[in-house]
Amino acid sequence: MQSEITILLPISALVPTRHRPEPFSRTLQSLAKQSAQPVEMIVVDGSDDWQTEELCQKSIPGLKTRIQYYRATELGAATQRNQAIIRATQDFIWLMDDDILLEPDCLLRLWSALKSDTQMGGVNAMITNQRYLPPGRVSRTLFQLLHGKTESTYAGKCIGPALNLLPEDREDLPEVVPVEWLNTTCTLYRRPVLPEPLFPSNFVGYSLMEDVTLSLMVGKQWKLANARTARIFHDSQPGDHKSNPGSLAKMELVNRHYVMTQILNRRQIQDYLKLTLLQLFEIAALLQTLQGWRSFPAVIVGKVEAVAYIVKSLQFTIK
Repeated sequence: MQSEITILLPISALVPTRHRPEPFSRTLQSLAKQSAQPVEMIVVDGSDDWQTEELCQKSIPGLKTRIQYYRATELGAATQRNQAIIRATQDFIWLMDDDILLEPDCLLRLWSALKSDTQMGGVNAMITNQRYLPPGRVSRTLFQLLHGKTESTYAGKCIGPALNLLPEDREDLPEVVPVEWLNTTCTLYRRPVLPEPLFPSNFVGYSLMEDVTLSLMVGKQWKLANARTARIFHDSQPGDHKSNPGSLAKMELVNRHYVMTQILNRRQIQDYLKLTLLQLFEIAALLQTLQGWRSFPAVIVGKVEAVAYIVKSLQFTIK
């Protein structure tokens, strides 16, 4: 049940969206039940219709946040967030997906976690239906090889060739758990720690790995943490950007290579060997399901195209 008094926090929420008014409506309804809400929400919409704009103009009971709606000038998760932050007026930036359901006091707990340490640059929520699970024998061996050493847990780490692992949810853990990277599903940042522009221009479309890039850049000088008791359900929706396994396979490799070489500065031969090992593991994992077998040819083509792109870019850099 919502408190009688809703706290408005000096936060600008940034929401990129496209053709998803129904899940976004559920997100707004869950926000309306929060004990603390952001002063403003900047919505950048890439839809071809007016349903999302109409939703943003409606009065939602309990929602105190001021919604500012804008049409996207260019499509893509990263570029739409870049368009949104230009409009933001507050000193704290809340990166949100348009398909999350906030559990009670989620934002208030994110806020408390961020304010608990003046060196804390960003904190994210625990995604209750997407969390770290203890790896099996094969995965643990892979993690050891990529990381170069054994850890009791790899939760929240970014190891080897930019393999990012989700945070862990255990009752014996504190409410605020240090991590090495943050997603953009539900994450609160101090605005001064963020780069300008928010995301590099090479992240287009679905923008895989843009969240890793941003958080690793912030994490070079600031602390990052998972606010474990700030919880959400990610009601992830299908979309055109997810329907082409070949394009996704190419984007995953190209963007991971970018993070590995440009953000983590891992450019040695052993780093490329680890990247190759990770790609082979991912391809082998595909063959565990019927759907994986069906997408296998497209994924292989995507990976080959990615390798060609990377080789060409390396040759250009050398010249």
